[in-house]
Amino acid sequence: MIVIIGYVVSMGCIFGVYVFHGGNIKVILEALPFELITIFGGALGAFAVNNQPKVLKATIKLIPQAVKGSKYTKARYLELMALLYDILQKARKEGLMAIEKDVEDPHESAIFKKYATVGNDHHVVEFMTDYLRMMVSGNLNAHEIESLMDSEIDTHHAEAHAPIAAIARLAGALPAFGIVAAVLGVVNTMGSVGQPPAVLGGMIASALVGTFLGILLAYGVVEPLGGLLEQKTEDGSKELQCIKTTLLASMQGYNPSTAIEFGRKVLFSTERPTFAELESHVRGKK
Repeated sequence: MIVIIGYVVSMGCIFGVYVFHGGNIKVILEALPFELITIFGGALGAFAVNNQPKVLKATIKLIPQAVKGSKYTKARYLELMALLYDILQKARKEGLMAIEKDVEDPHESAIFKKYATVGNDHHVVEFMTDYLRMMVSGNLNAHEIESLMDSEIDTHHAEAHAPIAAIARLAGALPAFGIVAAVLGVVNTMGSVGQPPAVLGGMIASALVGTFLGILLAYGVVEPLGGLLEQKTEDGSKELQCIKTTLLASMQGYNPSTAIEFGRKVLFSTERPTFAELESHVRGKK
C-alpha cells in the first residue's frame, strides 16, 4: 500500500504542479502512448538481451513482492528460533542421532510441523537440515562448516541480487531511450518544417515529452522499485545468517538457550525480538 501511495503522491505532485502553472496536460496525454511504446519497448527489448533467462524469470517473480509486506517479521523470527531451540534441545538431551529422522524427512518431522511458518519454507528447511546433517555425521568441524555456510550464503546473495542489478541497469537505460524518442520526434519535426508554427510547436513539444518520460520513469518509478526490492532481499540473507550463527554456537558447545541468543543478536533491530519475548515464546511452545 505504501508503494502505491508513494507513486500516487510522486506523480500527483509532478503533474499537478505542471497543470497548476498553466501547463497543457493534453500535449503530454496525446504523446504519451507513442512515447511509452518507444521508450519501454526499446528498454524491455534491451533488457531481454542483457539478461539470461533465469534472471528474467527471477525478475518477473520478484517485482510483485514490492507491493507485499515483508514476510520477515518478528513473529517469523520467533518461530525460527523456537524451531532451532527445539531441535538443538532434542539433540542435547537424546544425542545427535536422535534428530536424524527429523533432518532426513523434515516434512514428516513433528518438530518442523510444529512451526509451519518456517517449516514450510523450502529454502530455510533445506539450509537448516543440510548443516544439521553434517553435524550428525560428525565429519566436519565448526570452522569447516562455517566456511561452507558462508559460501552458500554468498551464492544465495548473488542469486538474489541478480534481478535487482538488472532492474538498476534498466533504470540507467531509460533516460537514454527517452533521448532516442526525443531525437526521433525532432527528426519528424524537421521533416515537416513547412508546416505552420502552431503545428511545429506541437510536434516539438511531443518530442520533448520523450526526454521527460525517460527521466521520470527511470528516477521516479524503476530506480525506487529496485531500491525497495534490494532492501527486501537483504532480509532473506539475514535469516540465513541467524541460522548459521545459532548452529555454529551449538557446535562450539553452548546450550540451546545461549545458541539462539547468538542468533537473535544477528537480526536487524527493527524485527529482533527481545530476550524476554524470545524466552516467553520458547517456553510457550514447549
